[in-house]
Amino acid sequence: MKNLAEEWTRRLLVDAGVREGMRVLDIGCGAGNVTFLAAELVGERGRVVGIDRDAAPLEVGRQRARDLGLTHVHFVCADLASPPGEHGPFDAVVGRRVLMYQPDAVASLRRLADVLVPGGLIVLQEHDSTAMPVCLPELPLHRRVSGWMWETVAREGADLRMGLHLAPVLVKAGFKVERVRAESTVLTPEQSHPIGHILRAMRGRIVEKAVATEEELALDTIDERLAEEMRAANGTCLWEMVFGAWARKAG
Repeated sequence: MKNLAEEWTRRLLVDAGVREGMRVLDIGCGAGNVTFLAAELVGERGRVVGIDRDAAPLEVGRQRARDLGLTHVHFVCADLASPPGEHGPFDAVVGRRVLMYQPDAVASLRRLADVLVPGGLIVLQEHDSTAMPVCLPELPLHRRVSGWMWETVAREGADLRMGLHLAPVLVKAGFKVERVRAESTVLTPEQSHPIGHILRAMRGRIVEKAVATEEELALDTIDERLAEEMRAANGTCLWEMVFGAWARKAG
């Protein structure tokens, strides 16, 4: 199954107007998954700068850029509290699952506006856990796993409703919202999602936040148990809701 996260993000960037020759800032870039999507769209005539406050994934991103021979992609260790204005100004700011972790989303957006050109674009993608998952019939293991994931994120201080808050905070920060949309991951017996992979990636965080123990997670068999529950129920599940929005800076 194709990577829905990358597919949705790519389509969001394209529809929002990220195009060849643009200078783009990717906030909270990690190892650069969104950074490299933006780099494809802006081409060698453009420039993409990815920022993150964690230095380790940035080095992974730099190595990826070297391996791909991309000289128009750069990674900078920086926080949203002080975005790197010296690398701008930028035509667009992009970010995925970053705003939900900001203590003051409006203040963060206003700081980002400072590094955008007048009329510049901001494109954001945020998850929302409101009422998710929705399964018919009820799938207890799927619901339990989703609860482990979202409770961990909540204990890390994230806003679990940032998807629904996305448009209001952009307006409060002074942006003119052009479009907001939402898409859901749909699970069926024939259509899967890498839930087990995500859960294994989150294992340390889940245990550290005392959401579940290693024994409760039982990661060695989680993929088989989730698949069997779905097959036995012949069910359909809306697993997560992803909001995307783009807006313009005044001027």
